[in-house]
Amino acid sequence: MFRLTSFLAVVVVLVGVGRVCGGTFTILDVPGIMGGAHGIDGNNIVGWYHDVSIGAGRGFLYDGTTYTTIHVPGATLSTATGIEGDNIVGEYDDGSNRLGFLFDGTTYTTLSPPGASYTFANKIDGDNITGMYTDHSGYTRGYLYDGTTYTPLAVPGAETTMAQGIDGNNIVGYYRSNNIFHGFLYDGTTYTTLDVPGAIATYPYDVDGDNIVGSYTDGGALRGFLYDGTTYTTILVPGTDSTSAFGIDGNNIVGSYTDGGAFLYVIPEPSTLILLTMGAVGLLAYGWRRRKTA
Repeated sequence: MFRLTSFLAVVVVLVGVGRVCGGTFTILDVPGIMGGAHGIDGNNIVGWYHDVSIGAGRGFLYDGTTYTTIHVPGATLSTATGIEGDNIVGEYDDGSNRLGFLFDGTTYTTLSPPGASYTFANKIDGDNITGMYTDHSGYTRGYLYDGTTYTPLAVPGAETTMAQGIDGNNIVGYYRSNNIFHGFLYDGTTYTTLDVPGAIATYPYDVDGDNIVGSYTDGGALRGFLYDGTTYTTILVPGTDSTSAFGIDGNNIVGSYTDGGAFLYVIPEPSTLILLTMGAVGLLAYGWRRRKTA
């Protein structure tokens, strides 16, 4: 049921967008035949898996040792997408509608802005929850819920706005304009567009401090990314065609990859990067000298 595989990524640098530099990928074999990791807080990871016995999705909480199912009672399916402390958020289907939820370890509370016909709850930070909803007219916008009030979030002029991650005053997500998806960072006052260089669509999913993670496409398969405010670095699980980064906490990133797999990626410390880079340069120099003397 549970398989854990770790491997070290190689050092590669590309023009425009950097490839993942060092760090360790851990593949999580969640219960069921497929799944994905969507949120992380400390040692705890939340996500979803497909339960083959019932043919539907279930959320999970993984504490580094044990997987615990997260499922709203009576729902046809559930997905866990964000976690902080004992609180988990996600969405569920009651058979006729998609609704958000907050689970405090004991009680499931439904989240749904007034007038919503379809609701997602994506991430949580303190008392604040971000998500998105579709109203009865078919318009999709984001929301910020502080435990009392739902505040709509909409990028000016956008066709749709989808709020994803939150950390303090900063909210990330993506919006559609002229049928193109762009990322955004909202600081409570200003929306700043985020576009991976060369991408035709950018989807930020979470933020922690100065770091933002998400996915993008340049016309091919999805690639994960890490953006530190200056540089976009591609995240791609080795040996796979597609990777999406959904959650970040400190140096830890979680997401999913081709064929419905889940992963944990640990960002290397700067000193580790220096050592890896020096080693890669040394190997290249050694190979060059051998070719020259051959």
